Amino acid sequence: MITERGTQFYIGGEWQEHADATSLPVVDPASERVIGHIAAGDANHVDLAVAAARKAFPAFSQSSVSERLELLGRVHALLNERAELFAETIAMEMGAAISFARASQVFFAAEHVRVQMEVLESYPFLTTNGHTATAKEPIGVCALITPWNWPLYQITAKLAPAIAAGCTVVLKPSELSPYSALLFAELMHDAGTPPGVFNLVNGTGESVGAALSSHPEVDMISITGSTRAGVLVAQAAAPTVKRVVQELGGKSPNILLDDADFGEAVPKGVLAGMRNVGQSCSAPTRMLVPAHRLAEVEDLASKTADAIRVGDPRDPATTMGPIANRAQYERVQAMIRAGIDEGAKLLCGGLGRPAGLDRGFFTQPTIFSEVRPEMRIAREEIFGPVLAIMPYRDEEEAIVIANDTVYGLGAHVQSSGPERARRVASRIRAGQVHINYPAWDGAAAFGGYKRSGNGREYGVHGLEEYLETKAILGY
Repeated sequence: MITERGTQFYIGGEWQEHADATSLPVVDPASERVIGHIAAGDANHVDLAVAAARKAFPAFSQSSVSERLELLGRVHALLNERAELFAETIAMEMGAAISFARASQVFFAAEHVRVQMEVLESYPFLTTNGHTATAKEPIGVCALITPWNWPLYQITAKLAPAIAAGCTVVLKPSELSPYSALLFAELMHDAGTPPGVFNLVNGTGESVGAALSSHPEVDMISITGSTRAGVLVAQAAAPTVKRVVQELGGKSPNILLDDADFGEAVPKGVLAGMRNVGQSCSAPTRMLVPAHRLAEVEDLASKTADAIRVGDPRDPATTMGPIANRAQYERVQAMIRAGIDEGAKLLCGGLGRPAGLDRGFFTQPTIFSEVRPEMRIAREEIFGPVLAIMPYRDEEEAIVIANDTVYGLGAHVQSSGPERARRVASRIRAGQVHINYPAWDGAAAFGGYKRSGNGREYGVHGLEEYLETKAILGY
């Protein structure tokens, strides 16, 4: 059982037990029971992992493209082979419904590796222009800090391009959903990763995250997390002038233009906002709709939310499991209370657990209407299954409301007119805009404007974050 690895770190190609490491409990959010413990590292353990990564870097940075392709190919094959084990682990540690864990959490995690293999096969690491060559070289030792909401997906979104670039890494997964990361470390070992190329140290952000951020031998840090965490990492990283790539919070708008097919756009919008129990930084949690169609939207949205089946994440019939941890559950409840107190119209859901569930961090799918831009539920990231429906007078006001946020990670536009949708999309200040709920694209750049972060992940854009640019004149 993977919980046996909980007391260990993976450093320099081997599992290590450290008697000086403290212990942290891991809680199953569906039962609220402690299901195991993990070792929590500190700056000393980070030093060991960074030293192993630094030692491995000279050889790995000179490895051939074909060698790195073969390694990623083995990783991809093992991810597919062990997909069910990963899905069951994610359902257990953070409460994702098992069907969603299989179809999205694990499937798209494997896709990140496949996409990086495609990028790597044709990427020009050396280009020439006259007598000047431009070389793209691995940046060095990379610290990867990943969140609890997409625990495997965010690991591969960072690790695959880092490996493709020829970097060595130290991973600090979330201490709240750590078992999928330990499974992934086993997978990296079994894939024949050279010792020191991949290292894992569990622990808290205050301890392990801070030590990695300030470490003089770490060349780059990539963090996915809250805006608050991203700021702390950037501050700690500043004295050593390392590259910092941040994928942070969001409050993404979903603009339904008046020519959209509301019968399709509204239900899909509700489900997109509540996907992964609403625990996605790019979730479209503000639905902007024409004021004269508000009643129609409210009816469609309520019916969609009422059909969501909340329950045991291990049950294949469940479409929404619990919130992933107690702190987040309490935050969501507090924000629902704020919505009620500020006078938003509660369409469905509300405070407390759904009927029939007396334990676990289960939350009712909740929709507020008549939400005004100044309300907390319109401005703050809730990170739960809570949707704010906001009426607008005309297209111009819709764009103003959409951009009236400190965030800028994702956005959606629904319209039957392609040119109109593109025009509106071009005016939204966000790193990704989705028109009419397109299919997932693992090559599309992902990252934020404003306080949603900087830098980009996925595809060629993700690879280039892990590369330095060297000009060679007189080549």
